[in-house]
Amino acid sequence: MRLGRSSLTRLVLCVALLIAAETPTLALTFKFKTINVAGAQSTAIYGINDAGVMVGSYLDGGGVRHGFELSGAHVAKIDDPKGTDTFFFANNKAGAIVGYYSTSSHTAQAFLYVNGKFKDIGPAGVTGSQALGINDHGDVNGNFADAKGSHGFLLKAGKYTTLDVPGAQDTLGGGINNAGMMTEVWLDSSFNSESSLYNGKTYTKINVPGEPNSDAAAINNLGDIVYSWEGAADTYGGALRHSGKYYKFHVPKGDRTFGYGINDHNVIVGAYTDDNGVLSGFSATY
Repeated sequence: MRLGRSSLTRLVLCVALLIAAETPTLALTFKFKTINVAGAQSTAIYGINDAGVMVGSYLDGGGVRHGFELSGAHVAKIDDPKGTDTFFFANNKAGAIVGYYSTSSHTAQAFLYVNGKFKDIGPAGVTGSQALGINDHGDVNGNFADAKGSHGFLLKAGKYTTLDVPGAQDTLGGGINNAGMMTEVWLDSSFNSESSLYNGKTYTKINVPGEPNSDAAAINNLGDIVYSWEGAADTYGGALRHSGKYYKFHVPKGDRTFGYGINDHNVIVGAYTDDNGVLSGFSATY
């Protein structure tokens, strides 16, 4: 099973979007801030809502993975009691969080965390699932695996819709905004990752120009999309699609940069590695 949100883990978005001629440009400034959970071996920030509350996962000093919510300076460790390795991938304005945990049989199980309670979600009868994006209406974008491979899913009003990008070997899911626009990462015939924007009827390719692997993550309500990308020469970076243009970014003094979450206030979150391979979270304004 191959499920994904980013090039880092391979697990792993307005209202009127016009797909125009899209060319890379450099005329945008990003201001970065490193974020680490105290005492953690590694930290990754995957989501941020409009109140600035962030969610992610970290490895503690003993190597155990936990989910967490960061509100201001307060870190709350939150683990799904039914399994291990809790990942928080996205949160909405009501504080609902989606992600996945590992079961006792070492499969991924998607969940929804609301009002202090975890609920397993995902289509019935699958071999694994992840929830990657949630909007303010509670609609969830995710993925699942079955005997035929990996597929995206939309959970809306209690109903599941399977999402398969035409021509994809596997569809891996992504983010979703309040207008229902979704990003879908998928694997092509060469098993490179590509990205599409889905409006409920049509998939439009939105790869980072010039890069063989593009993983679109979250989409905000203005239509801005944050990415991770992987180059041919083992290079990794983040990117922002803003007003139809692409802006690549790297955390200063970092080695590999991964873009994961975005809100409506020009804030991106993600993770990066240093020269020693240590993973830290970051936020960036643009």
